[in-house]
Amino acid sequence: MRVGSVVSDRQDKTIVVSVERRYAHPLYGKQVTRHKKYYAHDQDNEARVGDVVRIVEARPLSKLKRWRLVEVVQRAE
Repeated sequence: MRVGSVVSDRQDKTIVVSVERRYAHPLYGKQVTRHKKYYAHDQDNEARVGDVVRIVEARPLSKLKRWRLVEVVQRAE
């Protein structure tokens, strides 16, 4: 499972979710932030840009979609 924010909802039944990952740099120990985008299946088109959502890994649904929307954790304001 991953939690991230929706950055695009323009496609039908598809959202693009940006997930932030923080880790310590191997040499310097400083906290580093990295982002990765995941294409997720949104069956009911319920998520909007800015929403915080939870996605889960699924079977391949298309060329890029490998994740499925579980719930909208927080709505955008």
